[in-house]
Amino acid sequence: MVNTGDITMKDPSDKDAILVLEDGTVYRGGAYGHRGRTTGEIVFATGMTGYQETLTDPSYDRQIVVQTFPHIGNTGINHEDPESSRIWVSGYVVRDPSPVASNWRSTGSLEPELDAQGIVGIRGIDTRSLVRHLRSAGVMRAGIFSGVELAEAPSSDALVDIVRSTPPMKGLSLYDEVSTGESYTVEPCGEHEGEEPLFTVAAVDLGIKSMTPHRLAERGCRVHVVPSTSALDDIASLHPDGVFFSNGPGDPEQADPEVDLLRHVLDAGYPFFGICFGNQLLGRALGFGTYKLKFGHRGINQPVKDLTTGKVEITAHNHGFAVDAPVGDPVTAPYGQGRYGRVRVSHVDLNDDVVEGLMCLDIPAFSVQYHPEAAAGPHDAAYLFDRFVDLMRTSKEGNVNA
Repeated sequence: MVNTGDITMKDPSDKDAILVLEDGTVYRGGAYGHRGRTTGEIVFATGMTGYQETLTDPSYDRQIVVQTFPHIGNTGINHEDPESSRIWVSGYVVRDPSPVASNWRSTGSLEPELDAQGIVGIRGIDTRSLVRHLRSAGVMRAGIFSGVELAEAPSSDALVDIVRSTPPMKGLSLYDEVSTGESYTVEPCGEHEGEEPLFTVAAVDLGIKSMTPHRLAERGCRVHVVPSTSALDDIASLHPDGVFFSNGPGDPEQADPEVDLLRHVLDAGYPFFGICFGNQLLGRALGFGTYKLKFGHRGINQPVKDLTTGKVEITAHNHGFAVDAPVGDPVTAPYGQGRYGRVRVSHVDLNDDVVEGLMCLDIPAFSVQYHPEAAAGPHDAAYLFDRFVDLMRTSKEGNVNA
């Protein structure tokens, strides 16, 4: 049910919940997961599978996630699919959660896990109506209220005020709160397990997903995952063949320290690869601006064209900001009077022409706005890890020959 009038419920039970948007729109449904109150930016994800990966993606920090696919929880949860050590979404909105978990890998059900980790959710609402509203009005702040927080709600205005007091995503710096506190290492695996690494990568954790270093390890890389607070000296002490910047949450305009670090990385000549937030930071380091999308890209079915090859790939996305760079012929990077030479937009989203990748032509650096590790999702973009390995190989061979 949706309305914009009085939103208080008469004698709500522990099974009731309401979702309040900052524009006053309200959805009434059932409590799901933990009972209580949560607020954040409400966004929607279009994947038909991979809800456990979505929930544990640090890029969803401070966001209430709406699943557009109606049936959630049917495969339960397991210990293999999480992309980090915890659930990061601030709230969860589903239409029809499965009453049973049925999968040979399942070790439990989704709702008890949400409850155990304090994730407040709502079920049984018209998610199609909600997503249509967000596509039209744009993503906004929202709150979910259930249990005591709903029973003791003083008035509709009070709950709207709570939602409107939530900080907007634009202007938030969040990568430090999701980054690892201590460095750790992922050794070569798969066919390279037990072998000496072919390359060493320093991966700056801005909200990294566990599958990302795994994809590099599969290619014979030793990956040192380091905190977002790392300095260039910390990176240099690892003697890396390349540097990687991960995905992460928040506004890239509020990441000046990471932009400065990336410029030091580029100045030092390390081959660089960035994804998602890392792509936005490369854009800023090169002198381009970033901007907030109306409702973002979140799902595993985004068509992207690689302008360097002409091929189209289906990709996994989770971003609400994008780089403002010209599509077409290469241009001189604006920062420092062309300090980093020429750059071109390498990838574009075929749905809306949003910039999805950057390639430097005079220094060894490139990035993409999406997730080539694709967990869960298509593997069309896995070649980008090979491209990074090739870049490190070429740079290493060039240094040896020099």
